[in-house]
Amino acid sequence: MKTSSFYPVVATPVIAESRDFYVRNFGFSIVFEADWYVSLKNPSGYELALLDPAHPTIPAGYRTPARGLLLNFEVDDVDAEWRRLVVEGGLRPELEIRSEEFGQRHFIVAAPEGVLIDVITQIPPGEEFAGNFSTANL
Repeated sequence: MKTSSFYPVVATPVIAESRDFYVRNFGFSIVFEADWYVSLKNPSGYELALLDPAHPTIPAGYRTPARGLLLNFEVDDVDAEWRRLVVEGGLRPELEIRSEEFGQRHFIVAAPEGVLIDVITQIPPGEEFAGNFSTANL
């Protein structure tokens, strides 16, 4: 399969709040907007869409808000983003900033619709996890 684009579509009943959150905090801009759907793109070209879960484009039986979703934002300096988003920006951390033995320094905040946002900088893994990385995809 040749894919020309791939992006998550988050089902959320709070479209405007979610749109504003991603625009304000993560540099997205609006590509398309209707009262039931918003398409966003950031300067790096990454896309994210928001969709009202009650919209009839979603099959009956699946019209529920997103749950259990974690979006990873890998950044150059997670400590700077911690200061910008949490210390200065007032977002409440769901997970305080910390370094993990599996090779990440990160923190987690929640978007208005309840999706978790994991802000990450890759760091060298500890010995226990160093062998778990595939060199084929590095």
